[in-house]
Amino acid sequence: MSDEILVTRSGAILEIRLNRPDKKNAITVAMYAALADAFEQASVDPAIRAVTIAGNGGLFTAGNDLKDFQQSREGGPDMPVFRFLRAIASCPKIVIGGVVGQAIGIGTTMLLHCDLVLAAPSARFSLPFVDLALVPEAASSLLLPRLIGRQRAARHLILAEPFDAETAVRYGLVTEICDEDQLDLRLENTARRIAAKPPEAVMLTKRLLTSTEASIPERMAEEGRLFEERLRSAEAAEAFAAFFEKRPPNFS
Repeated sequence: MSDEILVTRSGAILEIRLNRPDKKNAITVAMYAALADAFEQASVDPAIRAVTIAGNGGLFTAGNDLKDFQQSREGGPDMPVFRFLRAIASCPKIVIGGVVGQAIGIGTTMLLHCDLVLAAPSARFSLPFVDLALVPEAASSLLLPRLIGRQRAARHLILAEPFDAETAVRYGLVTEICDEDQLDLRLENTARRIAAKPPEAVMLTKRLLTSTEASIPERMAEEGRLFEERLRSAEAAEAFAAFFEKRPPNFS
C-alpha cells in the first residue's frame, strides 16, 4: 500500500485513511491504486466485516490531484480511479465514511457508495466538476438525483454550490453529525457494532438495499426466499439461542 493510503486491520474491521494532509489529501493515481487494492481485498476476505474510510490532517479530501492526473498516461476502464470506484461500489462489506472538513469531488461522490456516513460539523461537500470543464463521476449523475431530486442535484452538479453537514443529513447523504474530536471513536464503535452482527445476514441485507431495480412483488419474493434460508442458518440458530438464553450472541 502507498504511504499516503494507510490501511490497518483491527479484528474484523479494515480501516483506510487518506494520509496526504500537506496536499489536502488530494488523491493521486498511486493512491487510487492503493485504495482499489484495499477494497478488493476486503471484498474477498471473509474475516473482514466492515470497512471505514476517513482522512488525516483535519479534512477528508480535496478530490483528485489534477496535476498528477494530467501527467498520467494511463487510460481506459482499468485506470486505478475506475478500479477504486468499481471496488467501493461493489464491496459486499459494510462501508462507513468519516468526514471532517473538505470533501470535494470524489470526496463527496464516493460517499454515495457508503452504507453509513458520519460527519463532523466542519464537513463541507462540493462537486465542482463542471467548473473544471469535467462531468460527474462515480455514477453521481444517477445516484444524487435519486437521493435528493433532479433540481437539487443540478444545484450542486451544475451550479457547483457547496453544502454543509446539516444539509447533507437532510439530503440523506450523511447518517449523523458528531463532534470532530469524537468522530474517530464513533467511526470505530459503529464498525464494531456492524462486525458483531451475523455477517451473512448483514451482507444479504446490504445486497437487498443496494439492488433497487426489482418491483415490489419481485422483492417480496426474493426476501421471502432469503428469509426461509436464513431461518435454517447457523447464524439464526445462534441468534435465537442467545435470545432465549439471555446472552450476547457470538458470530465469530
